[in-house]
Amino acid sequence: MSKNILVAPLNWGLGHATRCIPIIRELESFGFTPIIASDGVALRILQKEFPHLESLELPSYEIEYAKDGADFKWKLIKNSPKMIQAIFEEKKLIKALVKKYDLKGIISDNRLGVHSKKVPSIFITHQLNVLSGKTTWISSKLHQYFIGKFTECWIPDMKEQPNLTGKLGHLKNSDLSLKYLGPLSRLEKRNLSFTYELMVILSGPEPQRTMLEEKLMAELQNYTGEIIFIKGKVEPEQKKETVKNITYYNFMTSSEIETAFNESEMVLCRSGYTTVMDLAKLEKKAFFIPTPGQFEQEYLAKRFKRNGIAPYAKQDEFRIENLLEIPLYRGLPQLNEAVNWKQLFILFEGE
Repeated sequence: MSKNILVAPLNWGLGHATRCIPIIRELESFGFTPIIASDGVALRILQKEFPHLESLELPSYEIEYAKDGADFKWKLIKNSPKMIQAIFEEKKLIKALVKKYDLKGIISDNRLGVHSKKVPSIFITHQLNVLSGKTTWISSKLHQYFIGKFTECWIPDMKEQPNLTGKLGHLKNSDLSLKYLGPLSRLEKRNLSFTYELMVILSGPEPQRTMLEEKLMAELQNYTGEIIFIKGKVEPEQKKETVKNITYYNFMTSSEIETAFNESEMVLCRSGYTTVMDLAKLEKKAFFIPTPGQFEQEYLAKRFKRNGIAPYAKQDEFRIENLLEIPLYRGLPQLNEAVNWKQLFILFEGE
């Protein structure tokens, strides 16, 4: 009897894909057969993590960043016809996949068209409210409308205080079927001695990823401690290069990243939510550089600074001296909540 579950993360940086890794592992441990579906780097990273699983390509949302963060929202609006087209294509494709693979369930991480009335369909998001400046109320209502098409919405955060998402992942009143999982991370905390004073880890769509990489490579010339620099470029082959005190990698597997995090004293990174969950799991001290124009990352960075957790700087204002602020903040808190996977997966057991 088929126990196939489609797991489909959005291809927007690496975060949506990597936070699906613990879910895929748990599905397998409960006897389900995950089928991976995505596009671009998100699909490639999951294929590298789970080479034994079947993987399918979904239509691309073609999300692009503007070179100037101030233009990010307008770039998204300009690209919205392509996104809407991709969502329609997804819906058609999912109809066929439910039948072809006799799916028992669907888990979509922010892919709006990946659901079916014929099988339980889960939507994963940490953004019940989608911040977009003056249009936040419209973008939030629109997102909540799409979430309502799913059987349940799983939020990778704590329901009560303290939590990591603040107003992003919490609604005062809602008719949506919401379940809080606690923070999700593919990584485990290990007591390793520090090899690196600083870990730099990048992610996110182009061209902003490359722009930050180039800026940091220039700034870090004046840093004397040992650095591990993971560029977040998922390519067919792993590349490693050491220049003076900096060891560069294009990408790492989950187990390699886990070791690198645990061997690093401090972390310099984007304030993307998946990275935030990893830092919390490992109780790390960090410095954030939010992606320009991405309101969600800017909100999280400001919130963590205000709460004395971690400092941040805007991308164009960052200087290497800013890292001296890190010890003045207490670092990300570990929010332990054991996820009751058995209870969550009952939905897929059917008859």
